[in-house]
Amino acid sequence: MKITGAQIRAARAFLKWTIADLAEASDVGVSTVQEVEKIDGEPRVVSTLQWRSDARDEALIKIRSALEKAGITFLPESSLGVGLRGRHKS
Repeated sequence: MKITGAQIRAARAFLKWTIADLAEASDVGVSTVQEVEKIDGEPRVVSTLQWRSDARDEALIKIRSALEKAGITFLPESSLGVGLRGRHKS
């Protein structure tokens, strides 16, 4: 399942993480997080260069993994749109 830039922003807000917090947790650059969050839909690569596409896909995997490790569950697209669920730490 693909995630959207809007879901990433929402997950980060739920966790009260800054862009820098997410970049550190996912081991990607701050500018990478900013780029993938710009698009409300599925983040995509503007370039036709394959290595950039591969790098973006790898960054999205790292970002998703960091958010899921922090308690975020991404919900698949339905007629209601996309969403996420967060687990409160007790």
